[in-house]
Amino acid sequence: MRIGAGLPTTVAELDAAVFLEWAKTSEDFGFATLGVLDRLVYRNYEPLVALAAAAAVTRRIELAASVLIAPYRRDVALLAKQAATVDVLSGGRLTVGVSAGLRTDDFTANDAEFSDRGKRLDAMIERCRRIWAGDEDDAIGPHPAAGRPALMIGGNSQAALRRVAKYGDGWVAGAGSVAQYSAALATTRELWRAHGRTGEPRSQAVVFYALGDGAEQTAAAHLRRYYAFLGPHAEVMARKAVTGATQLSETVAAYREAGCDEMLLFPCSGDPRQLDLLAKAVF
Repeated sequence: MRIGAGLPTTVAELDAAVFLEWAKTSEDFGFATLGVLDRLVYRNYEPLVALAAAAAVTRRIELAASVLIAPYRRDVALLAKQAATVDVLSGGRLTVGVSAGLRTDDFTANDAEFSDRGKRLDAMIERCRRIWAGDEDDAIGPHPAAGRPALMIGGNSQAALRRVAKYGDGWVAGAGSVAQYSAALATTRELWRAHGRTGEPRSQAVVFYALGDGAEQTAAAHLRRYYAFLGPHAEVMARKAVTGATQLSETVAAYREAGCDEMLLFPCSGDPRQLDLLAKAVF
């Protein structure tokens, strides 16, 4: 199982210099992937811009938008062009993950409809694939490095899992338990075969972590803030963070046993020591 490092694009103490060093150091440590999360109404870095910056200071490590909340973006052609540009500039290292999203404020802020976001996401995926293939009349470019970026679908709903089987190269699971992950992956594989797909879908899992002194408090503060839109359920999300090296090793082993292809470990703090502690725990 591959281990990816989440970039600190959503933490309270955003710092551009730390962000770039985090990307470079992640590659030096041997992490397989750099991941980013997406919000609009939040003080985070825009994910594709962040990945472009990371691409400029790295050479090998893969880049994962895990995931873009695509339907709040009203300009599909521009989204396809931006993703293709990052893919080309990085030498074909981009994986695009997309999801329908849960946060109404992201949609309201961009005058995008929330209620039909799933239907629009399907249409967006189809058009992005046409653009990447050069099938649009106006031939929007650049063309991605290897035909198109790998396409992952995020979400734990039945609609999301069906979307994986119809459109995706694989599935990105949101933060949850290993048991939930295992059950949803089994359903995804069943749907994959039912759609006549061969092989197996790629699978990624997003896990939040904080390590070292005060880890539990650091994780809880960050995740309560990040998931505040869920109201009382934010406390449930806060408790899902991994906050110790032993717990992290056990979590990695459990996801590996469940059939996960790649874990993306997202920090609850922008303190560079978090990346050092993570590398020591997983390598």
